[in-house]
Amino acid sequence: MAEETQTLEDLGKLTGQEAAAGTPAEAPAEPAEPQIDDLGRSYATGKRKDAVARVWIKPGTGKITVNGRDVEVYFARPVLRMIMTQPLATAQRQGQYDITCTVKGGGLSGQAGAVRHGLSKALTYYEPDLRPVLKSAGFLTRDSRVVERKKYGKRKARRSFQFSKR
Repeated sequence: MAEETQTLEDLGKLTGQEAAAGTPAEAPAEPAEPQIDDLGRSYATGKRKDAVARVWIKPGTGKITVNGRDVEVYFARPVLRMIMTQPLATAQRQGQYDITCTVKGGGLSGQAGAVRHGLSKALTYYEPDLRPVLKSAGFLTRDSRVVERKKYGKRKARRSFQFSKR
């Protein structure tokens, strides 16, 4: 292959069409399209620790259902309900969407975090303009922290057995 050397003058001679084809970063960004199914819902999966949440949102009165039960029954602690609805509060969309979700695995705290993650993703699928707001708040990032495994010779992951001098 022949090696070509280009100078700044050679680069300046490029036509507008060649320059646009060579630099894809200058192409205008298309607005993202909403991902809505035939029933008018958006779906997303959220994860946290061992919990996996499947979340569907659609316009409505703000009714939230978790595993077929009302949110106040399933997440009895107010802190868990607050964690779960943070994306709606950040996007200022309380009471505008009906949310249906199914959660499996983990404990209640992990499940609330999984619903929050899934709800954030579903909101960005339904309204792509909300993505920068939810991204800057950190709701679209999956929290990858999980329980550390138990090591041999230890009582738990790091806790040793009680030392006995005598």
